[in-house]
Amino acid sequence: MGSLGKQVLLTGGTGFIASHILTELLDAGYQVVVTVRTEAKGRQLLESLSETGDSDVSYVVVEEIAKEGAYEEALQSISALDLVVHTASPYHLNYTNPKTDFLDPAINGTTGLLASVHAYAPTVQRVVLTSSSATIVNPPNHPLVYDESSYGSVTWEDAMVPQFAYRASKIFAERAALDFIEREKPSFDLVTINPPLVFGPAPRHLKDLKALNTSNHRIRDLILGRFKAEPAPLAMPFLFVDVRDVATAHRAALEVPEASGQRFFIVAGHFSNKRIADAIRASHPQLADQLPPSDAADDLPPNIFGFDNCRSREVLGMTYRDLDTCVGDAVAAMLERTCSQTR
Repeated sequence: MGSLGKQVLLTGGTGFIASHILTELLDAGYQVVVTVRTEAKGRQLLESLSETGDSDVSYVVVEEIAKEGAYEEALQSISALDLVVHTASPYHLNYTNPKTDFLDPAINGTTGLLASVHAYAPTVQRVVLTSSSATIVNPPNHPLVYDESSYGSVTWEDAMVPQFAYRASKIFAERAALDFIEREKPSFDLVTINPPLVFGPAPRHLKDLKALNTSNHRIRDLILGRFKAEPAPLAMPFLFVDVRDVATAHRAALEVPEASGQRFFIVAGHFSNKRIADAIRASHPQLADQLPPSDAADDLPPNIFGFDNCRSREVLGMTYRDLDTCVGDAVAAMLERTCSQTR
């Protein structure tokens, strides 16, 4: 397939994962149109990209993705659109209403985008959906090994419980996307990318540590000494992947014909607070006093389930960064940005 100047719509383009996808696509020669929620965010994005020499970027404003027809005007304004990457979906801890904060944006945003692509962008060949391991992992009934054949289940009643809202939003959104493809049979196909917790450095054009994703807060808080005495609770599914590998997976999913219609479990390995702390200690020994003691027990649960990422390796050609590399690079980027902000 190749890029060859193809034009990609990237939704949620100022998010952490999306920012890395943007870098990956630009480096591969794509022209990218990014959705942002305000003109101010769009201008700020272009300004930050101009500092890194990235120029094949424009933006369109989509204020509220849960709104009916949210993407219609944006898609009608883009000519000769070839591909779509849909990352826009909420993931944060500052929620008050599961339906309005998580479920509506995830579900309506996904189905609304697909419907608008179907209606107004006939040249689009493929949509890649950023989903989650939340749609694969099925607690408490874990198999010995997880792969793409596993589908997480949740009820709407479960979704109204705040701690289940994010997981439910991803499950319902992915399910709705698959139902749309089966029902409408559009001219484009669908690929889903399903990562677990995503760690790694901020992309080159993001200078502010406030742009870190929620998962990276675990690393940040460790180097700040906040877990020296009491570790943070581990987060299901105890699996991680480097954000740069997630970005590579999205680009490959756009390009590889055999990816059509498939979902990909993009996972590198298991993590624990102990393993992250050891990785920080190895790459940045000057931070050792901020960390839990080196002889602390590993807090990864015993008899943890395994994972199979063979499909991503064989179809997308993926190789994965290990935890030491991922954490070391993340810490280096955090320290660099902290220093630059205090100069």
